[in-house]
Amino acid sequence: MRTIQLILLSLALFSLPTLSDSQRPDYGPPIKLSEARVVMKAAEDVASAQNWRVAIAILDSGCNLVLLQKMDNTQLASPRIAQDKAYTACAFRIPSAQAQQTLAEGQAGLRYLQLNGMTAVEGGLPLLRSNQLIGAIGVSGVTSQQDGVIALAGAEVLR
Repeated sequence: MRTIQLILLSLALFSLPTLSDSQRPDYGPPIKLSEARVVMKAAEDVASAQNWRVAIAILDSGCNLVLLQKMDNTQLASPRIAQDKAYTACAFRIPSAQAQQTLAEGQAGLRYLQLNGMTAVEGGLPLLRSNQLIGAIGVSGVTSQQDGVIALAGAEVLR
Protein backbone atom coordinates (compact mmCIF):
# COMPACT_ATOMS: atom_id res chain seq x y z
CA MET A 1 0.00 0.00 0.00
CA ARG A 2 2.79 2.44 0.89
CA THR A 3 4.53 1.73 -2.41
CA ILE A 4 1.36 2.65 -4.30
CA GLN A 5 1.09 5.87 -2.28
CA LEU A 6 4.69 6.77 -3.11
CA ILE A 7 4.10 6.10 -6.80
CA LEU A 8 1.02 8.32 -6.75
CA LEU A 9 2.90 11.07 -4.91
CA SER A 10 5.73 10.84 -7.46
CA LEU A 11 3.29 11.12 -10.35
CA ALA A 12 1.62 14.11 -8.71
CA LEU A 13 4.97 15.79 -8.20
CA PHE A 14 5.96 15.39 -11.84
CA SER A 15 2.59 16.69 -12.99
CA LEU A 16 3.01 19.98 -11.13
CA PRO A 17 2.71 22.78 -13.64
CA THR A 18 5.59 25.11 -14.35
CA LEU A 19 4.60 28.47 -12.98
CA SER A 20 5.22 31.66 -14.91
CA ASP A 21 5.73 34.90 -12.99
CA SER A 22 2.07 35.82 -13.42
CA GLN A 23 0.91 32.41 -12.14
CA ARG A 24 2.90 32.40 -8.92
CA PRO A 25 0.76 32.52 -5.79
CA ASP A 26 0.49 35.68 -3.75
CA TYR A 27 1.99 35.70 -0.28
CA GLY A 28 -0.61 35.04 2.38
CA PRO A 29 -0.71 35.01 6.15
CA PRO A 30 1.96 32.84 7.78
CA ILE A 31 1.34 29.18 8.46
CA LYS A 32 0.27 28.52 12.04
CA LEU A 33 2.45 26.33 14.24
CA SER A 34 -0.37 23.80 14.56
CA GLU A 35 -0.60 23.55 10.76
CA ALA A 36 3.17 23.27 10.43
CA ARG A 37 3.10 20.34 12.84
CA VAL A 38 0.51 18.58 10.65
CA VAL A 39 2.67 19.16 7.56
CA MET A 40 5.74 17.90 9.42
CA LYS A 41 3.94 14.77 10.61
CA ALA A 42 2.72 13.88 7.10
CA ALA A 43 6.21 14.32 5.66
CA GLU A 44 7.85 12.42 8.49
CA ASP A 45 5.39 9.53 8.12
CA VAL A 46 6.38 9.03 4.47
CA ALA A 47 10.10 9.24 5.28
CA SER A 48 9.79 6.84 8.21
CA ALA A 49 7.74 4.34 6.22
CA GLN A 50 10.58 4.09 3.70
CA ASN A 51 13.34 4.29 6.33
CA TRP A 52 14.60 7.47 4.66
CA ARG A 53 16.67 9.56 7.08
CA VAL A 54 16.05 13.18 6.27
CA ALA A 55 15.85 16.67 7.63
CA ILE A 56 12.57 18.54 7.13
CA ALA A 57 12.24 22.32 7.34
CA ILE A 58 9.03 24.32 7.36
CA LEU A 59 9.07 28.08 6.82
CA ASP A 60 6.29 30.64 7.15
CA SER A 61 5.23 33.03 4.38
CA GLY A 62 7.99 35.45 5.41
CA CYS A 63 10.53 32.66 4.81
CA ASN A 64 11.22 32.36 8.54
CA LEU A 65 11.90 28.97 10.09
CA VAL A 66 8.90 27.54 11.97
CA LEU A 67 9.95 23.90 12.41
CA LEU A 68 13.10 21.94 11.70
CA GLN A 69 13.51 18.24 12.33
CA LYS A 70 16.50 16.00 11.66
CA MET A 71 15.90 12.29 11.87
CA ASP A 72 18.51 10.11 13.58
CA ASN A 73 21.63 9.42 11.49
CA THR A 74 20.74 11.98 8.83
CA GLN A 75 23.78 13.45 7.11
CA LEU A 76 25.07 16.61 8.76
CA ALA A 77 24.47 18.87 5.74
CA SER A 78 20.78 17.97 5.42
CA PRO A 79 19.24 20.47 7.89
CA ARG A 80 20.85 23.43 6.08
CA ILE A 81 19.99 22.05 2.65
CA ALA A 82 16.36 21.43 3.69
CA GLN A 83 16.09 25.05 4.84
CA ASP A 84 17.67 26.24 1.58
CA LYS A 85 15.20 24.25 -0.52
CA ALA A 86 12.29 25.60 1.53
CA TYR A 87 13.67 29.14 1.18
CA THR A 88 13.78 28.77 -2.62
CA ALA A 89 10.15 27.60 -2.65
CA CYS A 90 9.10 30.48 -0.39
CA ALA A 91 11.15 33.40 -1.70
CA PHE A 92 10.74 32.60 -5.39
CA ARG A 93 7.23 31.07 -5.01
CA ILE A 94 8.08 28.02 -7.11
CA PRO A 95 8.87 24.38 -6.41
CA SER A 96 12.64 23.97 -6.19
CA ALA A 97 12.27 21.21 -8.81
CA GLN A 98 11.06 23.87 -11.24
CA ALA A 99 14.22 25.86 -10.56
CA GLN A 100 16.24 22.68 -11.12
CA GLN A 101 14.49 22.07 -14.44
CA THR A 102 14.97 25.68 -15.58
CA LEU A 103 18.65 25.58 -14.71
CA ALA A 104 19.12 22.25 -16.50
CA GLU A 105 17.65 23.74 -19.69
CA GLY A 106 20.60 26.12 -19.77
CA GLN A 107 20.65 29.35 -21.75
CA ALA A 108 18.55 31.92 -19.84
CA GLY A 109 18.03 29.37 -17.06
CA LEU A 110 21.69 29.74 -16.16
CA ARG A 111 20.83 33.07 -14.56
CA TYR A 112 19.62 31.05 -11.57
CA LEU A 113 23.28 30.45 -10.73
CA GLN A 114 23.54 34.14 -9.81
CA LEU A 115 20.40 34.47 -7.69
CA ASN A 116 21.10 34.80 -3.99
CA GLY A 117 19.20 32.17 -2.02
CA MET A 118 18.34 29.98 -5.03
CA THR A 119 18.75 26.25 -4.43
CA ALA A 120 17.80 24.59 -7.70
CA VAL A 121 17.43 21.07 -6.33
CA GLU A 122 14.17 19.11 -5.98
CA GLY A 123 12.75 18.83 -2.47
CA GLY A 124 11.28 22.27 -1.74
CA LEU A 125 7.61 23.17 -2.23
CA PRO A 126 5.43 26.19 -1.50
CA LEU A 127 2.67 25.53 1.04
CA LEU A 128 -0.58 26.93 -0.29
CA ARG A 129 -4.01 27.76 1.07
CA SER A 130 -6.60 29.30 -1.27
CA ASN A 131 -3.82 29.90 -3.81
CA GLN A 132 -1.85 31.96 -1.30
CA LEU A 133 1.61 31.00 -0.15
CA ILE A 134 1.50 30.49 3.63
CA GLY A 135 4.92 28.88 3.89
CA ALA A 136 7.21 26.29 2.37
CA ILE A 137 8.60 22.85 3.09
CA GLY A 138 12.10 21.62 2.29
CA VAL A 139 13.47 18.10 2.62
CA SER A 140 17.02 16.78 2.31
CA GLY A 141 18.77 13.52 3.03
CA VAL A 142 17.97 10.99 0.33
CA THR A 143 17.85 11.42 -3.45
CA SER A 144 16.35 14.66 -4.68
CA GLN A 145 13.40 12.77 -6.16
CA GLN A 146 12.74 11.05 -2.82
CA ASP A 147 13.09 14.39 -1.03
CA GLY A 148 10.43 15.69 -3.41
CA VAL A 149 8.07 12.83 -2.61
CA ILE A 150 8.39 13.55 1.11
CA ALA A 151 7.87 17.29 0.61
CA LEU A 152 4.78 16.64 -1.51
CA ALA A 153 3.30 14.43 1.20
CA GLY A 154 3.63 17.34 3.62
CA ALA A 155 2.28 19.94 1.21
CA GLU A 156 -0.71 17.80 0.24
CA VAL A 157 -2.21 17.77 3.75
CA LEU A 158 -3.08 21.46 3.40
CA ARG A 159 -5.07 20.99 0.19
